[in-house]
Formats: sequence, C-alpha cells, structure tokens
Amino acid sequence: MMTGRNPAERMAEAAKTWLDSLDDEQRAAAALPWPSEEERHRWNYTPTDHGGLPLLRMRPAQQRLAMRLVATGLSEAGYVTASAIMGLENVLDRVEGWQANWGRERGRDPQMYWLRIFGEPSADGPWSWRFGGHHVSVQHAVTDGRVVGSTPCFLGADPAESPLLGPHLLRPLGAAEDLARDLVRSLDEEQSARTLLSPIAPADIVGGNQPRIGDGDLVMPLPELTRGRPEDHQAVELTTAPKGLPAAQMSGEQRDQLRALLDVYLGRIPEELAEREAAKFADDKLHDVHFAWAGGIEKGQPHYYRLQGPRLLAEYDNTQRDVNHIHTVWRDPEGDFGDDVLARHLREFHGRR
Repeated sequence: MMTGRNPAERMAEAAKTWLDSLDDEQRAAAALPWPSEEERHRWNYTPTDHGGLPLLRMRPAQQRLAMRLVATGLSEAGYVTASAIMGLENVLDRVEGWQANWGRERGRDPQMYWLRIFGEPSADGPWSWRFGGHHVSVQHAVTDGRVVGSTPCFLGADPAESPLLGPHLLRPLGAAEDLARDLVRSLDEEQSARTLLSPIAPADIVGGNQPRIGDGDLVMPLPELTRGRPEDHQAVELTTAPKGLPAAQMSGEQRDQLRALLDVYLGRIPEELAEREAAKFADDKLHDVHFAWAGGIEKGQPHYYRLQGPRLLAEYDNTQRDVNHIHTVWRDPEGDFGDDVLARHLREFHGRR
C-alpha cells in the first residue's frame, strides 16, 4: 500500500511501474499519447472490449501491478467493491449455465478487464488512466500536480444478491439500494408526488455510456428491455434543470439520509479526493441536490433513482434479471474526464482555445 503522498503522485508512481513491466507488444496496447481525445472519452460498462491491455494478457506479476494502480484510484471500500464485482463474473457464468461467449472463448471472465494509460504518467501531467470491464469503469485525469477528474465512475452487480454460507447475502451495492429505499419511504405524500417521475422504471441508467450527457437524453433503446409507455420514458429523460425533490424541501433527517446516500457514490474514490467532492455539497450546498425515483418502492419491484444537482448526476437502476442486476454511475456533467480543468490548463499554458 502506497501512503504519504498525494493521490496524483501515487497514481503516477504505480502507472509508471506497471508500464515499465510491459514488453513492447503489451505497451503498444496499454499506452496512447496524450490526449487521444476520442478514445479517452470512450467508456463502457458492458462485457465488451474496453480498450487497452486486458488482465488476461498480463503475467501474474503484471496483473498485481495493474491492480495496484487501480487501488490508487479507489478508497479501500471502493476497491473491495470493485474486486467483488469482478469476481461475480464467475458467479454469473454459473447463473447463465456456462454458455455466454460474447465472441470469445469465455464470455464471463474475471480477467477481461482492461487498463489503458493516456500520456506519460507524472505527478504534474496532463495524463490520465482508465480501468474497465463488465460492470466496472474507473478513470482519473491528472494535471498541475492534482487529480482533476474522477468521473464517469461506474459500478454494477449481476447478481446484485448472491447467497453466502450462513445464510448471508453478498450484496456489493446493497447500500446504494437500501439507503435510497429508506429515503423514498420516509417521504410524505406531497414529497412523494414531487419525487416519483413514473410508476415504470427505465430499463437502464438513462445516460448510458454516452461521453456527454444533456437535455433530452433517454435510456438506450434496447428492444428486449423496453418497457412502459412513451410517456414513461419521457418522464425520466435527463434535463439540465433537475427533476425530483430538492433537499431544500426535505426534513433535517431526510437530508442526512440523502447525504449518506450521496457518500456511497463519492466514497468510491480515495479519501482525500472524496473529501474534496463532498465539500461541494456541504451545508446549504446540499439544498440544490434533487432526488428522483421511478418504479416501485418495495423490495423486488423494478426501480430507478437519481441524484442530480450542480456538477452531479448519480444514477441507479435495478430492473433486469428479475430485479437482481444493479447499475450505478457517478458523473460530473460539466467535468467528466477532467475536461473542464484540462481545457482551462490548455488555454492558460499552451494558448489553445
């Protein structure tokens, strides 16, 4: 574990160490020059090629170095959660009868996670890195000695609940579900009317894996997952003006519940970075965060919610595989990929518009 340095320094050291361990062929897949804008803005959460060098093509020692870099971009709880999600590929393979292939020899494979570096890792930057595979997408951008972007950050779980001995349940994203359900159940009739967008939950997070999100975005048109009427889909479309109930209209206890829920998303990244993000929603700043819900509120009913406010969009969806398949994402609509800070850096230091 690397301690005693800031996150940018820890990421740079881990990235350089990993890159130095690769042979020429591996490095050609793993590293791209800065900024490689189109590729850098591409991200996924489905079991497809995420771009870069997959764990499958690394020696065990290189895999360890790759995961060491991933750990620099996550809190301890975030790293454990992501690791559990990756391990669920073995569980999902069994659930699907060992049949999924996705055009490769093994479709559900905990080694099909890709790591890619953009630019030359340094404490100053600019450079960035991305790690992703099925249900995991983590990325950070570094410049001027600090991490300036940590979104989009996606975590999913399929199955969302799996039996353990005891009996107990493995629920990597259980807090994202339970805290939100507690909050929506605490609302009075007037608050509920403001919060509920539709009785039908969308089939997925509405923003999908688009590099940019904005007004009018609707859930991806997947025919096999489409449900509800056109008006149900329109009700959950993304808008710049947040939908739902603002924290300003919640009780003090409800705002505490909302903050605890928000911390589940912000707490994915290292503590120093999470504290900086949480400060954006301290005290009265939390009042502008809106909570919106679609679908049922009872466990086992398809449901969706989002938190939206200034520089914040957190989405959650659990509708697929008999309501046992969770998607969650945390985004900064203005600063995903660190683009706002990086653009300002280019203008100020390199004369680019």
